[in-house]
Parts: sequence; structure tokens; C-alpha cells
Amino acid sequence: MVNWWWVRHGPTHRRDMNGWTDVPADLSDTAALERLRDYLPADAPVVSSDLTRAIKTADAIQASRPRLPHERGLREIHFGAWEARTFDEVQEEDPRLIRRYWEQPGDVKPPGGESWHELSARVNRAVDWLTGEAGDIIAVAHFGTILSQLQRARGCTAVEVLEQRIDNLSVTRVTWDGRSWAPRETNHIPE
Repeated sequence: MVNWWWVRHGPTHRRDMNGWTDVPADLSDTAALERLRDYLPADAPVVSSDLTRAIKTADAIQASRPRLPHERGLREIHFGAWEARTFDEVQEEDPRLIRRYWEQPGDVKPPGGESWHELSARVNRAVDWLTGEAGDIIAVAHFGTILSQLQRARGCTAVEVLEQRIDNLSVTRVTWDGRSWAPRETNHIPE
């Protein structure tokens, strides 16, 4: 049995479409980070996306755990030409495309960006490559990245999984038993 302990990075306080834009996380809530560090398996290796907000969050919870190299495949969805722009800005520019993007996730993508299916395939490849025979892996990543794996475990649609809340500094665990993925706790905030 392999347990993937997905941790969403610390908050960025941004209100734009922030996918591959490399911005820092606010890691000032040291009590929440300590609770998170204590909740996660003590000997599990830690891997993160290669974006700063995930790397620094992983640094904050690592403690004495082994660290794997940053994994580009665990990045957030790429918003292409919409990166670092607000919904209202994009809505004004191309209201039909952005509406389809959010209401019909799958193959619809922003100019120069990724579709939901492309994000999922990229993350699946990285996860499959990192998954061993047994044990635990702590992965610090992003909203879309985590939801792609929750969708895989639940066997649900993109529309259904996008309704799931994934808070910053929360834990979502999925397991691999050698044959199939299964969801465990979702959006858990350690207390």
C-alpha cells in the first residue's frame, strides 16, 4: 500500500489566475505548520512542485524527513495567456472561452496554456513514476494538482472534483494498493 499525503502550499493571498507564475507563500502561521509537520508520517520522503510556494512550504514541514528533488510534473495548471490576470480581465477579453473553461473542464484550454486533461496526464505521469511498492510520500503541491489525483482516486468527473474545496496547508490522502487508487481524508486541517 502506498499513501500519498498531498499538502497544499501556504497561502499566496493573490486573487488572480496563478498557475505557473512563481510567487511566494505566506508561511507566517508557524503553529499551523507545526501541527501539519506533526500530523504527517515522520519518516516519509517529501517532494514538492518546483514552484517557490510549494518548495518553501515543503521546507517548513520537512523536519528530519528525507527530501526528493523538486518535481516539475507536480506544478499547478498552466493558465498560459491568462497567467497572473484576474477573472474579470479575462472575462472582458474572451467571455465565451473562459466560461467554457470553467463550466466544461476537460479539453478546453487558455491560449498557450493547459487543459484539465493535460494537467491530469502530466501529474499522473509524475505520480506513477514516484510511486513505489509500499510506503508513504508527502507531496507539497497545488489546488489543481491535488484535485487531479483526487479525481483519479474517486473516479469522478472534472466538474464534480472541481466542486471540492482544498484549503492551503490542508492534507488530502489517496492510496494505491497495486491495482487501484482510493480516496482517504480530503482537505483535512490538522488540529
